[in-house]
Amino acid sequence: MLAFNEQGLVPCIVQDGGSREVLMMAWMSRKSLDATFACGELVFWSRSRKELWHKGLTSGNTQKLLELRYDCDGDALLALVEPAGPACHTGERSCFFRELEGPHGL
Repeated sequence: MLAFNEQGLVPCIVQDGGSREVLMMAWMSRKSLDATFACGELVFWSRSRKELWHKGLTSGNTQKLLELRYDCDGDALLALVEPAGPACHTGERSCFFRELEGPHGL
């Protein structure tokens, strides 16, 4: 059973199903989970736009769902995907391309 937060969301880490590289993190709602299973590609909840966000629908950088797992507490998801292009809006393959060098980098 999934444990959604007060906003009805659960974080989802997206990982390349082949390389296991971590690509991004986004939020999912019950509706985005339903939409993901219905279309076979990742659909998230956009907190800024307050609407469903089908990843890559306009850019073509979709993420085909291979497997969806949840953690032992049920409060986080892990999506294994087959990406069709970069995950990051900057054009980088992964959103995690910057390195934090020590606590003063915050």
